[in-house]
Amino acid sequence: MLVKNQLLSLKAYEPGKSVEEIKKDYGLAKITKLNSNENPYGSSPKAAEALANLSSQFAIYPDGGAMNLRAKVASHLDVDEDQIIFGAGLDEVIQIISRALLTPDSNTVMASPTFSQYKLHAVIEGAEIREIATVDGCHDLNTMLSQIDSQTRIVWICNPNNPTGTYVNETALKNFISRVPKETLVVIDEAYYEYVTAEDFPHSLSLLKDFDNVMVLRTFSKAYGLAGLRVGYGVGNKEFIQRLEVTRLPFNTSRLAQIAAEAALEDQDFIQGCVKINEKGLNELQAFCKRHKIDFYPSQANFIFIKTDKGHELYESLLQKGYIVRLFPNGIRITIGTEEENKNLLADFEDIIVKAGTPN
Repeated sequence: MLVKNQLLSLKAYEPGKSVEEIKKDYGLAKITKLNSNENPYGSSPKAAEALANLSSQFAIYPDGGAMNLRAKVASHLDVDEDQIIFGAGLDEVIQIISRALLTPDSNTVMASPTFSQYKLHAVIEGAEIREIATVDGCHDLNTMLSQIDSQTRIVWICNPNNPTGTYVNETALKNFISRVPKETLVVIDEAYYEYVTAEDFPHSLSLLKDFDNVMVLRTFSKAYGLAGLRVGYGVGNKEFIQRLEVTRLPFNTSRLAQIAAEAALEDQDFIQGCVKINEKGLNELQAFCKRHKIDFYPSQANFIFIKTDKGHELYESLLQKGYIVRLFPNGIRITIGTEEENKNLLADFEDIIVKAGTPN
């Protein structure tokens, strides 16, 4: 069968080995999973309570417009309901945007490294990809701006950036957007928004009032702990959102996801508790790196990126001690775990350093 030529250069997503497989391969009794930036404390108990009595409704299609969830998210964000589009996680929202805007005669601008789905969907749509290397892990906005032309349909800003954890501050972001042509969509992906503590982090939703070409993405997969249920959303200009709705599948978010997200959104005390514990764990890990002269990017997310040309060795050393982290060509990314997991990680990391030296 013939498929798009661009698909021939891509590989399907390959999930890593399961926890049970790793336990068996390495002879380990316990594995601590720190590779996917999940909330180690799970989700609000209110989400589980809301799902408890749904078994009799599995045969019923979900609300295609997610109207109850839409109303609650709109109220929480202080935006209009018709400014929101929902997806099965942000992955689908990114796919919807890419499918709607990108063509073989267009281009898209993004940082490198950044979230891989931006590039993947650009390749699938046959668009030209203009990747701009980060500077100290941060978006190089001036160079990104220089790469925008009349054929640029989307500029992606992952804020905080995945995998580096760095962020674009409010002044820099506003200045950048003001210089982007109004025909080019600027997507601000704030998947880790809830974890941010920096005082100068952008109030990005307020930009929607002044810029019709801005869209903000958020998710219930990270701080809200609902990654397994797949629900994310985008907020933007209402006329543009309505055009995007044409490309959204009719029942793309499940009844379970919608109800769990509604309940999770209402429990902001749970979110704030998770944020405080994450900040403590992040600060401890960053202090550990400073103490041992380990190079890293200061993070505003629930992970830290350690820069090293010995990433594979460090990845294997941690795996042998029971920790799954994410390996990159120039380092590793470690998700912040529970207080106990962080304590154990630092003790085992210390032992690795004693035996092998600083991983730089």
